Amino acid sequence: MSIINHAKNLLQAAVVSAVVLAPAVQAEAITLRGASMFDNEHAFTKTMVRFGELVDQYYDGELVMDLRLNGELGVESDYVTFLNQGVAIDYSIMAPSNMATFAPAIPLMDMPFLFRDLEHWNAVLSSDVLAPLEGELKEKADLVVVGYSGGGTRNLISSKAIGNIDELAGHKMRVMGAPIQAQIFAAIKAAPSAIAYNEVYNAIQTGVVSGLENEAASLQNLKFYEVAPHVTLTRHSITVRPIVFSGKSMRKLPVELQAAIMRAGKEAGAFGRELEAREDSAKLKEMADAGQIQLQEFANREQLLELVTPVQDEYAAELGATDLLAAIRAK
Repeated sequence: MSIINHAKNLLQAAVVSAVVLAPAVQAEAITLRGASMFDNEHAFTKTMVRFGELVDQYYDGELVMDLRLNGELGVESDYVTFLNQGVAIDYSIMAPSNMATFAPAIPLMDMPFLFRDLEHWNAVLSSDVLAPLEGELKEKADLVVVGYSGGGTRNLISSKAIGNIDELAGHKMRVMGAPIQAQIFAAIKAAPSAIAYNEVYNAIQTGVVSGLENEAASLQNLKFYEVAPHVTLTRHSITVRPIVFSGKSMRKLPVELQAAIMRAGKEAGAFGRELEAREDSAKLKEMADAGQIQLQEFANREQLLELVTPVQDEYAAELGATDLLAAIRAK
């Protein structure tokens, strides 16, 4: 065999080998990491699991959805920083108040006494009314809202019974860090204090505060009822919990995956809203039936609405969001 023919045979063999091996050579899988403060049973976690399933369904590529639970990667205030910097995690669900450091107007979407009822709340979240706030969050925090979860009804949780505005006066309670939260609860005569979420249980146990405000899922999941068994049904908030994705992470992804994320986020948000709204009253009843909490209505709740409306109006005016607040109320 000539040297030329031998070379040709080697070349042909190499080509055949390359063709045979080509299907086994695949692009490296893309990993997207999420974070939850809660366990598998919490509505936030279930919603993020659903989000991951939908992203995987809509994206025709290799994908790993790595969701870390039980506060392994910190608390929501940590998540905001990570997402803004594009490190550690790519997506999460969190309270708008935790994003106020970057985008001061964002807590307006979660302001106490904003929504009349679940129907009003769902109408707002199913529309584009909140688009101005989404734009501010993207511009100032580089966070992308891909969907809206939430649906828990927040009530007062306390170590002593509170049934009316006189008993509420001077009540030391933990609130989220956004100033509007403290302003609203100060207006209804309580004594609000911003405390890190992971410190609340001990703060109640040691008497630093006498309670907090929260929805049933977190009350049950974090066992706040052990130190604060009284639940006063003020129904002051129906939670808005954006599913947020890091802008820095998003821009690194293939456009097809970005489209899948946006589509999945909207659908997962609707899934999460239905899930949490449905579970909320069931969880309250479950804890009450188990003797873990004592439920009480708040007398003359209309007094609270009268006290907070001027505070809401002033807050919106300071943000230049008077028209937005009017649009929300009119939905």
